[in-house]
Amino acid sequence: IGNTVLHILVLQPNKTFACHMYSLILSYDRSKEGPGSLELIPNNEGLSPFKLAGVEGNTVMFQYLMQKRKQNLWSFGPLSTVLYDITEIDSWAEDQSFLELIVSTKKREARQILDLTPVKELVSLKWNMYGRPYFCFLALFYILYMVCFTMCCVYRPLKPRTGNRTSSRDNTVYVQKMLQESYVEYEDELRLVGELITVIGAVVILVLEIPDILRVGAAKYFGQTILGGPFHIIVITYACMILVTMVMRLTSTTGEVVPMSFALVLGWCNVMYFARGFQMLGPFTIMIQKMIFGDLMRFCWLMAVVILGFASAFYIIFQTENPENLGQFYNYPMSLFTTFELFLTIIDGPANYDVDLPFMYSVVYFAFAIIATLLMLNLLIAMMGDTHWRVAHEQDELWRAQVVATTVMLERKLPRCLWPRSGICGREFGLGDRWYLRIEDRVDPNKHKMMRYTEAFKAQERDNYDKGSEKLESNGDTLCKKGLPALSLSRNTSRTSSHRGWEILRRNT
Repeated sequence: IGNTVLHILVLQPNKTFACHMYSLILSYDRSKEGPGSLELIPNNEGLSPFKLAGVEGNTVMFQYLMQKRKQNLWSFGPLSTVLYDITEIDSWAEDQSFLELIVSTKKREARQILDLTPVKELVSLKWNMYGRPYFCFLALFYILYMVCFTMCCVYRPLKPRTGNRTSSRDNTVYVQKMLQESYVEYEDELRLVGELITVIGAVVILVLEIPDILRVGAAKYFGQTILGGPFHIIVITYACMILVTMVMRLTSTTGEVVPMSFALVLGWCNVMYFARGFQMLGPFTIMIQKMIFGDLMRFCWLMAVVILGFASAFYIIFQTENPENLGQFYNYPMSLFTTFELFLTIIDGPANYDVDLPFMYSVVYFAFAIIATLLMLNLLIAMMGDTHWRVAHEQDELWRAQVVATTVMLERKLPRCLWPRSGICGREFGLGDRWYLRIEDRVDPNKHKMMRYTEAFKAQERDNYDKGSEKLESNGDTLCKKGLPALSLSRNTSRTSSHRGWEILRRNT
């Protein structure tokens, strides 16, 4: 019951009341240390009160709980050293990481906790010491891997075509070699080494990605933009295309260019994932994802309807015409593709003015130009501009969340020997087996002195106002008759108290 009440207090809108009641309930907890403590008992979702405060974005409760956990190590003048308990914050030994919960939640308030002490210092320590070097090395390794795969595709085994052409539009001059002919010369063996590296890399990608899908869930794993959800879809699809290409090569099946082309596009697009390691480029990946899966997906439905309707109209108009003179609409698939190019203004209106054009072509093309080019394309630009404006106001916050997600990902993937635990064990200071982060803080005495003077001025003005109010209540008739002198006296008194305060400030300076 006590643990349930603690979870309820974390969700309370009245933060001051919740903090006082939280302390009151914990004062009756007999097992304040160890696994039996009320603060360490999780709810049905596996969240302790501390983690729940982070997921809900309750910064007041989070700071209150952190103040309870900190230990003042020493203080000397304006300098002080504090030990913050990072037992539930550090993701090193946690199955359900606190940092991963913050960046994966849909509440924007939760990401504000990344700016609070000691979360900000812990993430900065992990990223600067281990995360950034490993991430840059991984980016370089992936680019070299994609260069190797691209060279294998460019120099894939081909031979001249020997069969007769079946159509005047047939333009094929090379065909794919059979498996027995593909690995004969020295250049083929060199290409085989690159192909083996490519296949091994695809298998490693699947081995690393599938356990995370099973642990987190497909919907959450692919749906979270900050966690790199779309890029996970891209890299898994890329690995599957590599394996399909390998099977087609081993079975001498024609048409391997289809999965190979998809793999090249997806593999090189995945390079944008590594832009999140840089503050200048990281927010742009979020912007691209939001535009593609937000604005562009909604716009594609409207675009498909318009293209389908006008492509059908163009095909019907030119269905009775000679395709040799007007070949852009000679069949229905070609009509769809030509209309798509017209929609994006890639080509001009396909018309042969050496022959008589149907009258309806001019009418339909005029309506298409007004709807597609002037209306819908400008609508897409306006939608993307609005998305850019919204993301630009959150770019620093989004980049910090990307850094946290990348750090947690690398910490889970890399062996423990390459990523030691951050912080200091509490045994060194007689604080048990908990882990702490030492943070040095410098208190500016001038700032606090100025704050005290400001409060003193406010107190003097408040006292003068109270005294003036008492005089008005006791001598109402007299003050009504002598209003102007009383007002002048009040101003002089206020001026005298302010003058006294400034004299104190000059003397101390």
